[in-house]
Amino acid sequence: MEPYRVIVKQSVSKDLKKIPKKDVKRILIAIRGLASDPRPPQAKKLSGQDRYRLRQGNYRILYSIEDDRLIICVVKVGDRRDVYR
Repeated sequence: MEPYRVIVKQSVSKDLKKIPKKDVKRILIAIRGLASDPRPPQAKKLSGQDRYRLRQGNYRILYSIEDDRLIICVVKVGDRRDVYR
């Protein structure tokens, strides 16, 4: 299977600046992993939206998948309490 292309919105880089570096490293590894497996077993589809959630410690990665174009768009990264607002 052809790998997906991962696109990260500019607002995500702003979100990552608020997170400690050790956690950012783990989050970036998880985002890179989405290219080969866009729907890992720990990812959950969000109800009422066309997005998925991936847990990484206390942080959540929200992303959407375009299967027809093989693109993953990371929309938001943040603390589990604030990311859904």
